[in-house]
Amino acid sequence: MSHQPTSAAHIISNDEEALASAQALAAVFAPDAGERDARRHLPQADIERFSDSGLWAITVPQAFGGAGVSFRTLAEVVRRISVADPSLGQLPQNHYGVIDLLLQTGTPEQQADYFAKVLQGQRFGNAFSESASAHAGRFETRIRFRRDHVVLDGEKAYATGALFAHIVPVSAVDEDGRIFVALVPRDAPGLSVLDTWDGFGQRITASGTARIEAVKVPLEAVLPAYQAYDRPTADGPVSQLIQAAIDAGIAAAAFQDSLRHARQARPWIDSGQTHGHEDLFSQAIIGDLSWQLHAAEALLEEAADAVDIAQASPGIDTVAQASAAVAKAKILTTEIALLASSKLFELAGTRSVSGRHHLDRHWRNARTHTLHDPVRWKYHLVGNYRLNHVPPPRHTWN
Repeated sequence: MSHQPTSAAHIISNDEEALASAQALAAVFAPDAGERDARRHLPQADIERFSDSGLWAITVPQAFGGAGVSFRTLAEVVRRISVADPSLGQLPQNHYGVIDLLLQTGTPEQQADYFAKVLQGQRFGNAFSESASAHAGRFETRIRFRRDHVVLDGEKAYATGALFAHIVPVSAVDEDGRIFVALVPRDAPGLSVLDTWDGFGQRITASGTARIEAVKVPLEAVLPAYQAYDRPTADGPVSQLIQAAIDAGIAAAAFQDSLRHARQARPWIDSGQTHGHEDLFSQAIIGDLSWQLHAAEALLEEAADAVDIAQASPGIDTVAQASAAVAKAKILTTEIALLASSKLFELAGTRSVSGRHHLDRHWRNARTHTLHDPVRWKYHLVGNYRLNHVPPPRHTWN
């Protein structure tokens, strides 16, 4: 992967264009999604088409030449792409997160430089998570500051998007335990990105391993990421909103396939009906799935509006409200994605388990992606906030 785009990306000008572009791309991505999943075919050409469309740059502020779309629009863009193929929907998740981190912690010079790169079509990946650390928020990767550069050493797991990136953001801690993010060119000496991802879901995200061995980057490529949580910012809610949008897309795709296959299913012998869609119990299940999906999508929109408010007016209250709103959306999008992708088979019948239909990918994708952070803690977060007025802890998972 070159650290320069192969062609100049289109620059989207407003929210309406972003939504239309997402809908058009989803129509292109959807037909082959099952086959890509089955073959674990890494979608390089699709990613180029995706970023060339300009959708990866829609959150760049208008002051820097971008569309500066609302978070409601961003969530809907991610949801629409994820209906078609949630692996493709997930790939820019950290990219959007890094754009927000630049807004929160970057200098004006860094913002101008990197936002220009994004508008040209450059993609951020990620090298954040570590599988061997004590917990998800602790990092063993080290950053050592020198006179005019830093040196990075460590190993990362679940490096979604890094294989396809032009720039790989690497999180690391200094000797005082503060977290920094270094923006490392994909072809930097000492950086190796390995396609070791063998998860049964989200198969083509290439969420593998990044090895960082004495990687040097200039000081101007380093962000003081810890500052995004030393004060109230929307950085955590932004990240979680995108995760919920992906799950909402998975749920909608499973529901669409449920409708299609339920209409084609044979009726049960005791139903007294001629067609499967006349089965009263099938109708009841569809009704149950329908309201839950609608509620999840409504909560996603409500959460996005709360994030917009927190981004515009960051404070203890607005950020806490955004975090709680996103947590509610995360709860319901998780549950409906898992439920709809499972009920699909009950509605469609035995023939639906044939591999040629690729229907199992919905459940595999839902189960895999919803493990990103435990939804059981979202219940606690919402309850503690509503009952005791305790603001959610500020970090990237809230």
